[in-house]
Amino acid sequence: MVVVSGLTCSLALTLSAAPSFAQVRTPPRTPDRARADSAAADSMRVRELRQRNAQTLQGVRVTLTRDAARSPLELPFAWSRATIDDRPALRRSGVGELLLGVPGVQVQDRANPSQDPRIAIRGFGARSAFGVRGVRVLRDGIPLTLPDGQTPLDWLDLESVGRVDVIRGTAAALYGNAAGGVIDFRSRAPSERPFAIDARVWDGGGMQRGSVLASGSRRDTTGLVQGGGWLGSVTRTTGGGPRQWSQLDATSAFARALATVGGTRFEVQGTRYDTPRAENTGALTAAELARDPRLPDSLNITRRSRKAVEHSQLSLAAARGDGANTLNGSLFVGTRTLDNPLPFAVVAVDRQVAGGSLHGAFRTTRLPWPVRLGGGVDAQRQVDDRLNLENCAALAATAAATALCPRPGNERGATRLEQQERVGGLGGYVRAEVEAPHRLFASAALRYDRVDFAVRDRFITPTNLDDSGARVLSAVSPMFGVSWRARPLLSVYANLSTAFETPTVTELTNQDNGAVGLNALLDPQRTRTAEVGVKGMLWSRLRADVALYRATVRDELVSFDVPNQPGRRAFRNAGRTSRQGIETSLGTSTSVFDIGVSHTWSQFAFDTYRVGTANYDGKVIPGIPAHLLQTYLTARHSGWFATIDGTASSRVSANDASTVFAAGYAAWNVRAGYTAPRVGHVRLEPTLGIENMFDRRYAGSVVINATRSRFFEPGLPRRLTFVMRIQAE
Repeated sequence: MVVVSGLTCSLALTLSAAPSFAQVRTPPRTPDRARADSAAADSMRVRELRQRNAQTLQGVRVTLTRDAARSPLELPFAWSRATIDDRPALRRSGVGELLLGVPGVQVQDRANPSQDPRIAIRGFGARSAFGVRGVRVLRDGIPLTLPDGQTPLDWLDLESVGRVDVIRGTAAALYGNAAGGVIDFRSRAPSERPFAIDARVWDGGGMQRGSVLASGSRRDTTGLVQGGGWLGSVTRTTGGGPRQWSQLDATSAFARALATVGGTRFEVQGTRYDTPRAENTGALTAAELARDPRLPDSLNITRRSRKAVEHSQLSLAAARGDGANTLNGSLFVGTRTLDNPLPFAVVAVDRQVAGGSLHGAFRTTRLPWPVRLGGGVDAQRQVDDRLNLENCAALAATAAATALCPRPGNERGATRLEQQERVGGLGGYVRAEVEAPHRLFASAALRYDRVDFAVRDRFITPTNLDDSGARVLSAVSPMFGVSWRARPLLSVYANLSTAFETPTVTELTNQDNGAVGLNALLDPQRTRTAEVGVKGMLWSRLRADVALYRATVRDELVSFDVPNQPGRRAFRNAGRTSRQGIETSLGTSTSVFDIGVSHTWSQFAFDTYRVGTANYDGKVIPGIPAHLLQTYLTARHSGWFATIDGTASSRVSANDASTVFAAGYAAWNVRAGYTAPRVGHVRLEPTLGIENMFDRRYAGSVVINATRSRFFEPGLPRRLTFVMRIQAE
C-alpha cells in the first residue's frame, strides 16, 4: 500500500507474491544463462510494477467535484488522497497520522485531550483556538463542519476511516465558507464476506485504546434489494496523556449500512460519542517547555479546566445514476452537549444541527464538444443554547468572590451569560465543464452563500441590557480552471478561484471589551487565489504532485488572547495579507519498498495590518512554518514489515509582531511488526513502535498572540507503543 500526496497508488506486492523461479525444474544453466534468466526475471517484475502502477492510477476516482466520479487527472485543482485501510503499523491515534505526507497540509497535534488537533491547509486554520477552522470537513460527503465554519473533530471515529480525500486551495465555489480547502474522510468498505471482525488493542504512554470493528456484505443481485453491506465499530480510550492533567475517558460508536434498492444506492450512518472527562493541560512558557514539556498550565489545574461531551449524528444519503448522469441527496441531524470549565468561566452549550443537500450532474455529447453541467443546493441550521457561569474553583475568599460564588465548594457560580445562538447557512452552485480536443478540460463554477447569525439574549437585568441582534453575511464565489492531460498518466492544470470565510458564532460573540451579543465590527475574510500545478507519473514508477499558488486575503481573521482573562480568545480583522507557496510530493514503489517525501514552502505575510499604534506591515503570519518536510519508508518481506517516518519543520512565529518563535524541529517515528499466517479463521498482527525516537523537545503547536507568555503546546515525548490487531472471519 502506498500513501503519496497528490496521486495515491495502492500496491500489494510482496516478495512472496513474486514469481518463484526456484520452484521450476530446469536443466543446469551456465553462469551466462543464469545471469540472463535473472535479468529477464527482473525485467518481468519491472514490467509488472509499471503495469500495476498504470492500472491503479487509471482506476483512481474522486467525487469531491460533487460530480460523477472522475479521474483526478481531469480536475483543475490540487487534490490529494491518503489511503489508510491497508497501511501497516497504523495506530489511528490522530488525524495527523492519517494525513501524513499530504503537501500543503499541516496538522498540529496539541497533545491535549480537551483540544482538537489544529489542521491548516495553506495556512488557513492555523488561528483556530479549538476545533478546525478555515477548512471544510466531510464524512462520506456529509458535512461535519457547522454552518458557521467551525468543525469539532473529537467525535470522528478514526477506526472506521479507510481513506482521506483532500482539496488543497480555495474550494468555496463548490462547498462554501471554506478558504483553505476540503477534507473528506471516507469510510472503510465492508468486508466482502458475510461477517468479519477486525479488533485492535493499543497501549502507549499511559493511554490505552481498544476497538472492535465488524462488517459484512450481501451479494444477492436478484429482487428489489440488489446487495448491500454494513459496518459497525466501537472504540474505548482511557488513561493519562503524556502531560500532567491530561486524563481522557472516551467512548465512540459508528455504524454504517449500504443497500441498492431499485437502482438507487442508499447509505445510513450513525455516530455516538461520549466523553465524560477530557482534561485541558494548557500551554507552556518557553522556560517551562525547556525544563519539562510534561508540565501543565498550573492555572488550568487550579481552575480545573476540562470538558465533557456527548455527541450524536444520524444521516441518510441516496445516489442514483451512472458515470455520466448522477443525482445525489442527503439529510442529517445531530445533537451535542458540552460542559467546559475554563479558567475564566464555566461554558455549557446544548446544540442542535440539521441540514441537507441535493446536487446532480449530467454529460451531453450533442454539442460539438462534450459538456458536463452540474449544480446543487446546500442548507444547514445550527441552534446553540449557551450558558456561561463564574468558575468558582479555588477562587480567593473575598467579598467580590462571595458575590460571584454564593455557594461555597460549588464550582459553578453566578450567571455571566445566557443566550440562544442561531446560525443558518444556505448556498447554491452551478458548474460547467467542456471537454475540448487534445484532452483539454475547461471548467467554471459559481456559488452564492448566505449565512444568517442571530443571538437572543436571555439574561436581561437592570444592569445587563438586552444584547439580542442579528447579522447576515453573504458572498458570490466564482472559479475557473483548465486541465490538460499531457500524457495518459500526467496532467497540467491552472485555476483562478475565490473564497470567503465567515467568523464562527463563537468568534462573533467573544469580544475583547467584554460586551455580549454579535460583534458588528468583525467581517468575513475574502480570498483570491491563482494556482498552477502538475500531477501524475513522471516516469514509470515516480509519482509526483507539484502545485504553485499565490493568494491574497482581505480582512483576514486574527485571533488573540484577551488581556487579564486567561484562556479567553477574541478576534479582529487584519487589513490585507498575501500567501504564496510551493507544494511538492514524490513517491515510488517496488516489490519491497514504498518511499515518499513531501515538502511545503510557505511565504505568508501581513501586507497592511495595524492595531492602535502598532504597525505589523511585512510581518510573517504566525502559526505556519516556512518549510515543512515529511517523509516515510515502508519495507515488507514474508509477513514482516517496518515503517519509519519523519517530520521536520522550520521555526514558527507565535505572535503578530514576530517577536516570539517556536524553534524548528525534526521528529522521527519507527514501527515494526509481523502479519502471522492465518490459523483457522484468525490472524494476529503485533506491532511495536517508538514515537519521537530521539526524544526531541519541541512545540508541536503554538497559541497565537497568547497572554502570560504561554505560547507553546509541547509535542509528544518519546514513548513506546504496542498494537495487537486480531482479524477473524
